[in-house]
Amino acid sequence: MGKRKVGALEKVEADLPNLQNKIRRDPLSYRDNFVHQFSQYESMYAIFLQSPSSTDGSSIISLREYIDFVAHVAECYPDLTKSFPQNLMDLLSDHHAELEPELREKVVGSLVLLRNKDIIDSITLLNSLFPILITTRSKSLRAFLLQKIVSDIRSANTKGTNHKLNRNMQTVLYNLVVSDRISSKGLWSIKITRELWKRQVWTEAKAVEIMKEASLAENEKLVAGGVRFFLGSDKEREDAEDDSSDEDETIDMGKLKHQVGINKKTKKRENALRQAAVMAKKKERKKQTPTQLNFSALHLLHDPQGFAEELFQKHLQTVKSKLNLEQKLLVLQLVTRLVGLHRLTIISLYSYFLKYLTPRQPSVTTFLACLAQASHPLVPPDSLQPLIQKIANEFVSEASSSEVATAGLNGIREVCARQPLAMNDTLLQDLVMYRKSKDKGVVMAAKGLLSLYREVAADMLKKRDRGRDAAIAIQTGTRKELRFGEQQTDVTIEGIELLEKWKAEQRQKKREEKGLATDDEDSEEEQEEKEDEEAGWNNWDAESDASDDSGGWIDVESDGPDIEISDSEDEGRPAKKSKLEDGAAATTAEAVESKPSKLATTRILTPADLLKLRELQATAAVTAALPPHKRKAAAAAAATRHADDPLTAEAIEGLAKMSYKQTKEERIAGARADRDEKHQSTTAKRKEKKRNEGKSTTNKEKEREKNFLMTLGKAKKKGKRSLGDVRKALRGHVDRQKRGGKRGNKGN
Repeated sequence: MGKRKVGALEKVEADLPNLQNKIRRDPLSYRDNFVHQFSQYESMYAIFLQSPSSTDGSSIISLREYIDFVAHVAECYPDLTKSFPQNLMDLLSDHHAELEPELREKVVGSLVLLRNKDIIDSITLLNSLFPILITTRSKSLRAFLLQKIVSDIRSANTKGTNHKLNRNMQTVLYNLVVSDRISSKGLWSIKITRELWKRQVWTEAKAVEIMKEASLAENEKLVAGGVRFFLGSDKEREDAEDDSSDEDETIDMGKLKHQVGINKKTKKRENALRQAAVMAKKKERKKQTPTQLNFSALHLLHDPQGFAEELFQKHLQTVKSKLNLEQKLLVLQLVTRLVGLHRLTIISLYSYFLKYLTPRQPSVTTFLACLAQASHPLVPPDSLQPLIQKIANEFVSEASSSEVATAGLNGIREVCARQPLAMNDTLLQDLVMYRKSKDKGVVMAAKGLLSLYREVAADMLKKRDRGRDAAIAIQTGTRKELRFGEQQTDVTIEGIELLEKWKAEQRQKKREEKGLATDDEDSEEEQEEKEDEEAGWNNWDAESDASDDSGGWIDVESDGPDIEISDSEDEGRPAKKSKLEDGAAATTAEAVESKPSKLATTRILTPADLLKLRELQATAAVTAALPPHKRKAAAAAAATRHADDPLTAEAIEGLAKMSYKQTKEERIAGARADRDEKHQSTTAKRKEKKRNEGKSTTNKEKEREKNFLMTLGKAKKKGKRSLGDVRKALRGHVDRQKRGGKRGNKGN
């Protein structure tokens, strides 16, 4: 009898999927069948609650099947299944530690299914799952619950921002962190907030406040999680956005290859061009990011000054801190980024660096990078001068190794790039002399420092080190003296000077075509500007439809010969001074170009002007990102770096990695990697590309691949030709060359 009953039960369970499909098609006809099955579920549920731990496997399987069945058809009979969601939530909250894993996952999945069918709301679901996530000891259940919670919040904010759900969940996460700052329960708040911030579901200040409180906690894991959020969450969000959406090709690589590699195509130039285009796209995307209101987490802080001071005092300045060196470095990076980004003032921070600025200190390049990040134009020079002096004494000397000297010079340059007044004349002259070193890294670091002060404070250099442009600017009085705390007040459109220069060149070309003089009357120039403006407004539809790919060539500046400034002492002779005086008159145009453009204030920019401005900005961005050759490396690097980008230890190390001697294992690994790489000539790459695209080869290429015996007859026949046949063939060849090929040039 018992076997017969079990067999009948198995038959009923096998028919549940079939009955489920029938109920969905016609709920009224199968209502009695559902009532019978629902009563079976209720009886099994009651039996299971009496002894959850001692229930046999067959009963658990049956209960799991019935839960799945009722969850799929619950929306068809809302009056009968009114208590079903609450039963599942009670079962999960009271017995989640005793439930069999598959049954536990089925209960959670059924609750999520009920939420998707709008039988229960998201707040009810999350309030039932989140307490279990905190208290359960099952690692698999924690991962499963975390995935379901994040996915439910994301789906709830798909069509529009669900402010009620977001506020409710953010309040729960905030209270979890604030209520207990010692335990590690707040880690779940960090994980959920960081994942939703990465997916751009939560982008408001409330999410940032949760991570701010986590950074100020006493638990080491909470502090590390909160600090890492501020240091790397924005980059994670950008990477996730790049993966989820296909980036538009705003720069035509074919045109740039033609412009840059027109003389000689090498692998080095191709890689440099590709990197330049990537940097230009990334910089353009960062400019467009604020328009989408995707503000950085560091910008959404309510009180950056108070947050930075509390972080520094609680985790770095006190001796009671439980953080290790790695965690302290993370906190220091966050504090210095806040100081540099918001231009905060924490005077005690700079004296904190004094004991760590020594070559024997582990991760000393990170400390140097943090010091540079904490420097800005509003920092008093008296606070930075002792640090600059200590770096010079500890790192830059004849007894120091090349790696140490390179790191020291790069660190000093980065600090002085943000606050040039921290350097004095005597120390600057000593550091600049290291450009005559035998090590490449030291030479590049010293030249970077020299190029920086040629731009910002050339009067601190000796006359022979100032360079041509700086010397002329000092002589003509066009260089402005540095003053502490002085801010630039003129605000212009970025790249507007490029558009003004381009318009002047176009006007000059039109005048030359018409045969007019360059110093013609102002009325003629005003008439040309009026015609250009009318043409820009009349043809704006055509201009806007033309994409960058189908437009004109993008002009990329080639590495032309720049003026070399010799390091010899002979430049101080009178003959050289007379050349500087003659060059001062020749650089009047450069002094005029340095003035702010008045184009945006004197006329209305047409849509055609704005389109051309974007094109010129893209070209200038690619040109600035190319490897600088015989130009100002420090200024170019500062221009390509975004203001929100952190300064890493790799930037401080510079070329130091190139100067150290490789071990035997590293040399073997490099040789194997080079052996595995497939080296091909340009012709072989072109042939392989043609084969991949399904294109055929030319007749000459086919003849080269033929067997020698197949071409022997033609070669013999060619050798037996008479002089008349040879003359006839040569004349035909010359005639075909004039006509533009065998079929002739039909375009002419």
